[in-house]
Amino acid sequence: MLGDYSITGRGASAIAADIERAVGTGALRPGAVLPPLRELARELDVNPNTVAAAYRLLRDRGVIETAGRRGSRVRARPAVAPREAIRIEVPAGTRDLSTGNPDLALLPPLADALADAAAHHALAPGLYGGTTVDPDLADLARAAFDADGVPAGPVALTSGSLDAIERVLAAHLRPGDAVAVEDPGWGSVLDLVPAMGLRAVPVAVDDEGPLAADVARALAAGVRALLVTDRGQNPTGAALSAARAAELRALLAAHPHVLVIDDDHLHGLVDIPLHCLSGATDRWALVRSTAKAYGPDLRLAVFTGDEVTVARVRGRHRLGAGWVSHLLQRAVVHLWRGDAVDPARTARSYAVRRDALLAALDGRGVAAHGRCGLNVWVPVADETGAVAGLLQHGWAVAPGGRFRVNSPPGIRITVSPLEAADIAPLADAVAAVLHPAGASRFG
Repeated sequence: MLGDYSITGRGASAIAADIERAVGTGALRPGAVLPPLRELARELDVNPNTVAAAYRLLRDRGVIETAGRRGSRVRARPAVAPREAIRIEVPAGTRDLSTGNPDLALLPPLADALADAAAHHALAPGLYGGTTVDPDLADLARAAFDADGVPAGPVALTSGSLDAIERVLAAHLRPGDAVAVEDPGWGSVLDLVPAMGLRAVPVAVDDEGPLAADVARALAAGVRALLVTDRGQNPTGAALSAARAAELRALLAAHPHVLVIDDDHLHGLVDIPLHCLSGATDRWALVRSTAKAYGPDLRLAVFTGDEVTVARVRGRHRLGAGWVSHLLQRAVVHLWRGDAVDPARTARSYAVRRDALLAALDGRGVAAHGRCGLNVWVPVADETGAVAGLLQHGWAVAPGGRFRVNSPPGIRITVSPLEAADIAPLADAVAAVLHPAGASRFG
């Protein structure tokens, strides 16, 4: 059952810590079956309730999963082994297209924004007991929401999109609740859900967003929340179309108590209109990040939602982090008011590279996806072979295992580092690796 490993501990916390440590070090592998409660209780000479409490702690931490009579086992992707660990070593001289980072050349210099923030701070420093959201930032964010047809709601801040998603989920859900997630989808979300003790219910995705039939099945199965990426989905580049959004809103109308979270993390970097699900149910939130437009280190996300959801997140945030730095808030105000970033030009820059790669791959008989955003998703039969083969050709790409639950294998190619001269050689390499018998056609 556990091989040579012997669980130790007397109290619930000690037993849970020992198992979690073993999973983190690899002594207990994903899928390992844990002993039944009474059996482990006899081995450790403790009350079965103590073991039950330990298993409960591990489940809530996303380390193990329980399946009734089938017992408990280490999760296939435990929270102590995040998907970011599924990475490759990039040899010297290899072009790295695996990171998902924005193009540094398209990020604005922050010196003026930070100087403006410092000048504002000198006149009106942020103090305990003051407002947590800069009024100018709130007005700008709300105006942008209004322009995109996002329902009315208060504006709040967190330190990035994932922070907002976690806080919104925690505001309504409890360990054991089921959450519908995109598959393939953002690896950090796929890690976060089990880490919170929630159950991920995978929903398939095509170029227009989550499939309505899969969402319908998830709703019928009793999911408490649905997470959707509106534009530039990571890793596939999918974008919610008007028709698909209408289908999903019609489904959600029959489930008004389901929490809906719209992730619009590429706001300002895409040239596709927003079609969101916000307001389709009683509890909802739409999140926008500044990380892709201004750099990952500018840790700020704005979100809006229904009054109850935003109030709960604000209240809990106030008891922890307190607020997002007003210096960062004023820097974002400066950037949003200025012309350091031209969203349309930035979106075109990514679109030119992405569309050129898709066309080149298609011309070489390789199916790929990337409706908008920074990435192209290429379905493959063998991820390991595809990644290794591209490394031999001098290209590093991200293995799809970082982004999948049940969906077929694939690789993710980030277009941010590409120049026009890179497109043909990269497409040649992908074609040679995926279709070696016909590689000479593309030489």
